[in-house]
Amino acid sequence: MVACILPKCSTASSKEKIDVVPPLRLLEADSKSMRSMSGSRRNSGSSLVSSSSASSNLSHLEEDTWILWGRIVNEWEEWRRKKDKLLKELIRKGIPHHFRAIVWQLLGNATDMPVKNQYSELLKMSSPCEKLIRRDIARTYPEHEFFKGQDSLGQEVLFNVMKAYSLVDREVGYCQGSAFIVGLLLMQMPEEEAFCVFVRLMQEYRLRELFKPSMAELGLCIYQFEYLLQEQLPELNVHFRSQSFHTSMYASSWFLTLFLTFLPLPIATRIFDIFMYEGLEIIFRVGMAILQYNQTDLIQLDMEGMSQHFQKVIPHQFDSCPDKLILRAYQVKYNPKRMKKLEKEYTAIKNKEMEEQIEIKRLRTENRLLKQRIETLEKGQVTRAQEAEENYVIKRELAVVRQQCSVASDSLEKAQDTIRELQQQKVKTHYTEEFVTGVQTQLEQSRLQEAELLGALKEMQDKVLDLEKRNNCLPDENNMAAVQEELRQAKLRELETLRTFRELQDTVTDLNQRWQSHMSRGNGGGGGGGNWKESPKKNALNELQDKLMTVRLREAQAQAELREVKLKAVQLDSQNQIHSKLIGRNEQERSALQDRLHMLANQNKGLQTQMSEMKRKQSEADCKRAGTSASRASLATLALAQPRRDGLGVTVNQMDLLCSIQVKYYTKL
Repeated sequence: MVACILPKCSTASSKEKIDVVPPLRLLEADSKSMRSMSGSRRNSGSSLVSSSSASSNLSHLEEDTWILWGRIVNEWEEWRRKKDKLLKELIRKGIPHHFRAIVWQLLGNATDMPVKNQYSELLKMSSPCEKLIRRDIARTYPEHEFFKGQDSLGQEVLFNVMKAYSLVDREVGYCQGSAFIVGLLLMQMPEEEAFCVFVRLMQEYRLRELFKPSMAELGLCIYQFEYLLQEQLPELNVHFRSQSFHTSMYASSWFLTLFLTFLPLPIATRIFDIFMYEGLEIIFRVGMAILQYNQTDLIQLDMEGMSQHFQKVIPHQFDSCPDKLILRAYQVKYNPKRMKKLEKEYTAIKNKEMEEQIEIKRLRTENRLLKQRIETLEKGQVTRAQEAEENYVIKRELAVVRQQCSVASDSLEKAQDTIRELQQQKVKTHYTEEFVTGVQTQLEQSRLQEAELLGALKEMQDKVLDLEKRNNCLPDENNMAAVQEELRQAKLRELETLRTFRELQDTVTDLNQRWQSHMSRGNGGGGGGGNWKESPKKNALNELQDKLMTVRLREAQAQAELREVKLKAVQLDSQNQIHSKLIGRNEQERSALQDRLHMLANQNKGLQTQMSEMKRKQSEADCKRAGTSASRASLATLALAQPRRDGLGVTVNQMDLLCSIQVKYYTKL
C-alpha cells in the first residue's frame, strides 16, 4: 500500500522495491510539521520529485499523504491485521487534520455504538451535574474561536455531550478535566460522534478510573511516574524532594487532560493521535521526555521557580518542532511488565493502608464507646456516693436513736427496781413516816422519769418516721433474690418482736384487770360500813398503793411503746443492711468495669506505641535513602539496567491527597 504515493507510470518491479524501503521516508510529509525535505525519494533508479522545487515537493507529499490515508481508511481492517507496525509509525508521524475524525472513531471502535441512538433521548433528560457543567464550560478552551463567547455553538454542544455522559455513567458524573477531551473531539467531529468516542475512551482507555471520585487510578499513574523519575532521573528526583515539589503538583493535569491544558493545541493533538492507538503509555513517555529535556534548568531552581518554569517556559519549547518532542518521548525507557508489577505493588499498598484505616476506625469507635462507659460509670459513681452519704447520715441518726433507746432502757430498769422495792415494802405492815416520805419522793421521781421517757419516746417516734421516709426514697436494685432473702430474715425478726410486743400487751392487760379488781375491792370495802375513822397513815398508804398501781400501768405502757420503737429500729437496721449489701455489689461491679477499662486502655496504648515505632522506622528509612542519594548517582547505569525496588519518598495517602489538591487547583484555573 505504500506504493500508492508513487506516480501511475511506476512499474511492478518498482512497487516491490518500495515495499522493502523503510516507511519513515514516506512519512516526512506530516501536515502539522510541513518541513521541506533535503533528500529525494528513490525507486527503481528514476527520480520522483525534482530537488530544485521545494514547494512542488511539499505539495506532492501532501497529496501522497492524503492518498495513503484515504486507502488506510478504506482498508482499515486489513491495515490493523497485516500492517499494524506501519500504521503505528504513520500515527506517530501525525494523522492529517481532515482524517482525524474518522481515524479516531476507527481507533476507538466507536463507529457503530448502540449508545449513539440514545443520545437524543439523553438530551431531553435532566442531570444533577448541569450546574457544574454550565459553570465550567466558559473555562474550557476560552481562547479558541469555536468555544469563545457565552452561549456559543461550541459551548452548547460541549454542554450536551457532558450532560449526556453524566446520565450514562452516574458514578463518574462530571469531572472538569474531561471537558477538555470532549472539546478536542468536538473540534474534529459532530457532537453525536464525539459522544460515542468519549464513551469508548472512558470505557477502554482507563479514563473512567481516572475520573472516578476516589481517583485511585490517578494515584497509580503518579506512583508509576515517580518510579520512572526515580529510576531515570535520580538527581532531579532528589531535587524535587528537597524542594517538596511533589509529582502530583505538575503531573496530575498531564494524566487528567492528556496534555491538552499544558501544551499548545497542535502538539497536544499529535499526542492525542498516539494516545488513541497506544493508550496512557505516551503520557508517561512525553512526561519523562519533558523532564529529561529540562533537567539542567530545573535543578537550579527553587520550588517557586520550578512552578513558573512549568507554567511559562516548558509549554512553548516545542512549538516549532513537535517531532522533536515525539522523538525524545520514544527514546524514554518504558517497560510494560515493570509497570504492571508497580500496579500490583500499589494495589497491595492501598489494601494495606485501607486495612490500617479500618483498624484505626475500629479503635476510635472502641475508644468512643469506652469514653461513654467511663462517663456512665462516673455518673453511677456519683449516684452511689450520694447514696453512701445518705446511708452514713441514716446510720448516725440510727446510732443516736439506739443511744436514746439505751438511756430509756436504763431508766426503765431503774423504775422496775423501784417497783420491786415498793412491792417488797408492801409486805411490811408497819409503815413509818420516813417510809411514806420516801415513797412520795420515789413517786415524784417516777413521774419525772415517766415524763422524760414520754418525751424521748415521742422524739424517737419522729426520727423513726423520718428514717422510714428516707428509706422509702432509696433506689431499687436489680438483685431481687438477695433482697428477698434479707427481707425474709427481717420479717422473721419483726414477727419475733411482735410476739414480744403481744406478751407485753398481755402483761398490761393483766395489770389493768388487777387494777380494776383492786379498785372494786376498795369500793366494796368502803360500802361495807367499815370503820370510817381510819388512821391518816392507812389512808396515805392506800393512796400510795393506788399511785403505785398507776405507775406500774404507765410503766407497762411505756415498755410497750419502747418495744414498738425497738421494732421499728430493727426494721430500719434490716433495711440498712440490705442497702449496704447492694452498695457492696455495685462497688464490685464498678471495680470489675474499671479493671476492664484499664486493660483496654493498656491495649490502646500498646497499639499507639506500635504505630509510633512504625512511623519512626519509616522516617529512619527515608533518612537513609536521602543519605545514599550520592552513591546512587554514581550507580545510575546499574539502576537503569536493574529496576530499583526501594520505596518511593511519598506515601500513597500523600499522593492521593496531593492528586486531589492538584485537581482542585486545576479546577480553579
